Amino acid sequence: MTYTLMLVIFVLGYAAIAFEHQLKIDKAAAALVTGVLTWTLYILASQHYHEVEEHLLHHLSEISSILFFLIGAMTIVELVDAHEGFSVITDRIKTTNKVKLLWIIGLLSFFFSAALDNLTTSIVMVSLLRKLIADQKDRWFFVGMVVVAANAGGAWSPIGDVTTTMLWIKGHITASSVITELIVPSLFTLLTPLAILSFRLKGNVSRPQRVETAEHYLDPTTPFERNFVFIAGVAGLIFVPVFKTVTHLPPFMGMMLSLGVLWLITDILHRRKPTAVKHHLSPLGVLQKIDTPSVLFFLGILLAVASLQSMGQLGDLAAALDSSIGTDTKEGVYIVGTIIGLLSSIVDNVPLVAAAMGMYDITETGLFMQDGTFWQFLAYCAGTGGSALIIGSAAGVAVMGLEKIDFGWYLKNISLYALVGYFAGAGIYVLQNMIFS
Repeated sequence: MTYTLMLVIFVLGYAAIAFEHQLKIDKAAAALVTGVLTWTLYILASQHYHEVEEHLLHHLSEISSILFFLIGAMTIVELVDAHEGFSVITDRIKTTNKVKLLWIIGLLSFFFSAALDNLTTSIVMVSLLRKLIADQKDRWFFVGMVVVAANAGGAWSPIGDVTTTMLWIKGHITASSVITELIVPSLFTLLTPLAILSFRLKGNVSRPQRVETAEHYLDPTTPFERNFVFIAGVAGLIFVPVFKTVTHLPPFMGMMLSLGVLWLITDILHRRKPTAVKHHLSPLGVLQKIDTPSVLFFLGILLAVASLQSMGQLGDLAAALDSSIGTDTKEGVYIVGTIIGLLSSIVDNVPLVAAAMGMYDITETGLFMQDGTFWQFLAYCAGTGGSALIIGSAAGVAVMGLEKIDFGWYLKNISLYALVGYFAGAGIYVLQNMIFS
């Protein structure tokens, strides 16, 4: 009874997350309620309270490492943004030609996402596109392609997408392997729709009229400060995988070190400025801008998945997939990975990957070993498959909220290109695996 009830609550929670805009209920609230209720049912049905509590604390330690990593990364990015550091790049974009601009925006989003993360990149690029494109419908199209590019760029980087980060932190993949094995398939995920659109897009975009405001004249940062903080912030984020490789400490420790160093740098840079200005340019000020609901969403959904893992539902699902499709061959792994990727366009990819990690153990050899085919292909599929629908990724949900993009509009204008790119990249990975394995 409890087994079934936990599944029902989990599915209902999933549905509330998938349709948050229709229900007008924040997905963080649905995730937290789902996570707490599933664990409550689990412990009430158990005769061994201490054992359940130990399971919970074990999972919480792993979840916390992910959350601290995300908070650190978000703070660094917000700190760079507060210094207008990203203008170092964006101010250099001069073209109004739609095709040229699409390639520039697409490739920028792709590589930004690898160095930062897809959620942050989408937010930064939306801000950029508002300065570059006046017409809303034109901007929507570019923003839609930013989602595709950011998700593709995040898939091959250990810090580019939450799902890839999860797999990396848990030791299913290594930074060097995921970069070398997935960068080409991920690049094709973007290049394929860009190539198609190069023949379909015509004309130029119109630039918005620049209005000089008081804020513009009272910019508290100098060009040196903007450039310095931008370089220090990006270098700090890129340093994290290196730190983990050298020290073998969890990645969130490297992220905290990078945040601490950047905190020191900004305090030294602005020590002589008025308190109000200093606060705006310090981590204490930018922490107010952190997307706290997203952090709480991850907490809730990861707790929910952990409860199903502890109770045994995920193991049963793995057995069902093995019996129906089979994961003992590469072909079976490719099918399962592709299905998970397509499912991630309907529901969030975070719980899907968390579920897969709970369903399958790392083996010494074979398809499920560290850096094995299953984990690599899962990272690619979960990272890029969500682009097919706007609700399928954190980047998509973010731009949906920022630009008020309609679900139906995205489905009609972007989804097909995203799917073509997804299958093109998957095909490249399979081909690459056949040639080099």
